Order: sequence, then C-alpha cells, then structure tokens
Amino acid sequence: MVQRKEALEKTCEVSGCREPAVRSISIKKAKASGLSLEGDRGNVHLCKEHYKEFKRSTREDRKLQRLGW
Repeated sequence: MVQRKEALEKTCEVSGCREPAVRSISIKKAKASGLSLEGDRGNVHLCKEHYKEFKRSTREDRKLQRLGW
C-alpha cells in the first residue's frame, strides 16, 4: 500500500520548481495564464504557490464565466 501512495505523489511541473503538487489543471488553462511549463500533456500538476499564481491570473476570466457572459 505504501508503494502506491509514493507512486501517486507528484511534483510541480513549472520549470525550475520541485515542490510537491497539490492540484492538477488542464495544460491549456495553465499556458493561458502564463506559467512556464515543462510538459505538454493533457494535465499539469501545480504546487500550492503556483496554483495561487494561476488563480490570481485567471480571476477575471472565472468571474466573467460565472456571470454567463
């Protein structure tokens, strides 16, 4: 069981960051927010700090999407 948990632990995929990942988002959304990413798969894993940065940069877009524009 311990091996499975270790296999699931991911690191942040932003260039130069090796913090443990806490969230994953689609690569299209991450690149649109301006993060410099190492991969080009369907989803990328982000650490706590880079996820905060992603949320700050997409705040206005998410607000408009909720309003139905």
